[in-house]
Amino acid sequence: MGKRISQITLILLLALLGFACSRKKDKFVNRAWHDVTTKNNTLYNGRVAYTKGQEELIQSYKDNFWELLPIERMIVSEDVRLPNEVLNQNFDKAEEKSVKSIQKHSMLIDGRERNPKIDEAFLLLGKARYFEQRFIPALEAFNYILYKYPTSNTINHAKVWRAKTNLRLDNNEKAIEDLTRMIEQEYMKPQDYADAVAMKAQAYINLKQKDSAVTYINKAAVHTKNFEEKGRYLYIKGQLLNQLGYKDSANYAFDQVIALNRRTPRIYMINAEMAKARNFNYEIGNKEEFLELLTDLEENRENRPFLDKIYNQKAEYFKTLDSIDLAVVYYNKSLRTNSEDKYLESLNYYTLGDINFDRKEYATAGAYYDSTLQRMVVNSKRYRVLKKKRVNLDDVILYEGIARTNDSILTVVAMSPAERLAYYSEYTDKLKAEAVAEQEAQEIAQIKGQLPTEQRFGQTGPRLAGAPKSGNTTGDKFYFYNQTTVAYGKTAFKRIYGNRELQDNWRVSSISNPGAVSAEVEEKPEEYAIDDDPAFDPQTYIAKLPTEQSTLDSLHTDRNFAYYQLGVIYKEKFLEYQLAIDKFEGLLQNRPEERLIIPSKYNLYKIYTAQGNVSKANGYKQDIINNHGESRYAKILQNPNEELQDKDSPESRYNQLYKDFQDQKYAQVIKQSNELITKFGADDNFLPKFELLKAQAIGRYRGFEAYKQALNYVALNYPQSPEGKKAQMIYQVTIPQIESNTFLTNLEEETNHKLIYPFSTFGNNQAMALKEHIAQILKELRYEKMKVSLDIYTKDQQFVVVHTRRTKLEAEGLAELLSLGKTEDTRGVDLTRWNRKKKYYDKVDAKFFTIASPNYRILQIHKNLENYNQETETEETE
Repeated sequence: MGKRISQITLILLLALLGFACSRKKDKFVNRAWHDVTTKNNTLYNGRVAYTKGQEELIQSYKDNFWELLPIERMIVSEDVRLPNEVLNQNFDKAEEKSVKSIQKHSMLIDGRERNPKIDEAFLLLGKARYFEQRFIPALEAFNYILYKYPTSNTINHAKVWRAKTNLRLDNNEKAIEDLTRMIEQEYMKPQDYADAVAMKAQAYINLKQKDSAVTYINKAAVHTKNFEEKGRYLYIKGQLLNQLGYKDSANYAFDQVIALNRRTPRIYMINAEMAKARNFNYEIGNKEEFLELLTDLEENRENRPFLDKIYNQKAEYFKTLDSIDLAVVYYNKSLRTNSEDKYLESLNYYTLGDINFDRKEYATAGAYYDSTLQRMVVNSKRYRVLKKKRVNLDDVILYEGIARTNDSILTVVAMSPAERLAYYSEYTDKLKAEAVAEQEAQEIAQIKGQLPTEQRFGQTGPRLAGAPKSGNTTGDKFYFYNQTTVAYGKTAFKRIYGNRELQDNWRVSSISNPGAVSAEVEEKPEEYAIDDDPAFDPQTYIAKLPTEQSTLDSLHTDRNFAYYQLGVIYKEKFLEYQLAIDKFEGLLQNRPEERLIIPSKYNLYKIYTAQGNVSKANGYKQDIINNHGESRYAKILQNPNEELQDKDSPESRYNQLYKDFQDQKYAQVIKQSNELITKFGADDNFLPKFELLKAQAIGRYRGFEAYKQALNYVALNYPQSPEGKKAQMIYQVTIPQIESNTFLTNLEEETNHKLIYPFSTFGNNQAMALKEHIAQILKELRYEKMKVSLDIYTKDQQFVVVHTRRTKLEAEGLAELLSLGKTEDTRGVDLTRWNRKKKYYDKVDAKFFTIASPNYRILQIHKNLENYNQETETEETE
């Protein structure tokens, strides 16, 4: 019995001990819970920092509604960051606090986490790393939750964030697999479900499977409880349907966004309205209702921040209906709103540029294109295309200016004297009327600007003697307060004294003459009169018209060449075939030069062929074959398959001419270049090539000054071609470097001297024979590093040049050996043998001089051999 009592007592003691331990453990857990969930604890501070970071991210992010919006707003930076560099201090702080919370409050006992809040700390850690764009560490944090806390109430949330991280790492298939498994197997709250299917939609968007993305983005829009997300998802759905070509379904999605009204940010609603407007069918839609809708949007005060988009859409409406002037007004209104949407601004500028281009206002169009380029992403496809068009527009502006000016001059010159007088009289009368109106406006503005403050408020005063009466004058007010009286006084003063500056002795006509000052001689200054201004006299302009036939011929030639260049530019660079046709046909009607006739007809043949106008194309084809049968264009038309093998093409002739240049046939290059420039003068591609090659030949043949002038000609006449730009660069950079013709001194010890034998160009056979003779000697002597060349100096003189690569003394020693004719290779020969065979060469009996390589370059550039000889003789005398 006692034994049983003792056992019961033991059991009770053990139970009490267990109860005490359990209470102690629960007290410890509750204390940890309290530590983690207190308002001012570590995890709470981390959540606050994370929320601030999210708000900053949303405020700094600017959506581009012209492209498909991303599901989640975050710009992923591709820049390489330093180890300790952070993108956002708040996310960095959130990560720090979550790590501290895990380290301080984690209760991992027997492989099980006893603190139920640590999984939230890991979730916050992963989110902070995600927004810091450290995706691999973020993925580790989310995977840890899934591994260690499978029963956590945040498990679905962690799975969604893991999928988002996989999307950022381009693991789209993995994200879809995980999300699909979660959606099928897990019970999810509506918001968690919306987040999951939204991320699944983003994965399909990344994989270019837009039809599948539409399904899931619609589910996300239905289940989300966040109206900001609902508006965004529905707008993205509309964008996807638009890209798939389902405009009616897209408009329905945009209507759903609009129906949310103030429950979602207004920017979604406005952009949905604009997207619907861009889908409007102008053929079957009610244009009056559409314009009324746009007008209501414009007049709504809540839409003031979005007037840039509304004005742009109204401009598009008027442009589509060919109301170009109204469209221009609204494009300018959109620009004046100072929009932050750079893409929209670029569209406005680009469209205005196109409108001015179509109106042939090329300088204005170029300015609009410049503004467009400033608002584009550099090196994007749109930027490169417009940049090329803008560069080509420089030529259009140049040649259109020449054509317009010369056309005007030639048209007036062709008039009879009476017609000229009537033409310029109309012009001067208009100028005179504008000048009179401007003068009157300036006088009124000057009078009003000088009135005292009281007069501006309508106060009046007494009348000046002789001034006109005024009905509102009173005797007790100062007369300067009367506007009518002041105006009369100023008019009377100007009539007597004219315009006088406010200074001492203002009544004296010339204060520079002391006698005049003392005598107070008053002279009435000469007054300006519009009627006497020659600018309003028609004869002023008639007298400036050219009368010399040579000048008129030059204007006619320049005008025709400008027409041809414009035709080629419109055809080749802008594909504006009708503008090209107008220029080519206008050229053929204006007595063009022979060199422009055949290329113009050939270009018209190519244009009409491209347009499918067979009859006109065949007409020009037969014209070229029948009337210009010997031309290369006729041969091309008769044998189109041999077009690329044409030996008489500009490319073939240029290659042949360049080979002659390398062979130092400079005179031949200059002569043939002139012939080919005349022959292929209408070919805009090869004309500057011939000109630059000719300039280089002139420089080698005639010297520095002639080269400088030739380069300047190429740079000025072909500024937009690669050859013209190269000539400009040489003229600006290289020419100043080689301009000095002073020879360098103290080069005697330099191992770069040349041995020069001058010859006349008429003795070419002698020079060539000497070159071969010296080359043979150098070969026998095994002087492999020495070379011999025949260099052209001028049209009358050439040099046999031995490139000795020796000092001046050694070069002169070689010349002396050659002149003695006792040169032989004695290397490895026993000179003591009396019967050894000796090999001697014919001596070189010709005048020579030595020169260092830098000075030889100066000699060839400036053709100043006489100066070099004089300096050499002076040095030897000294």
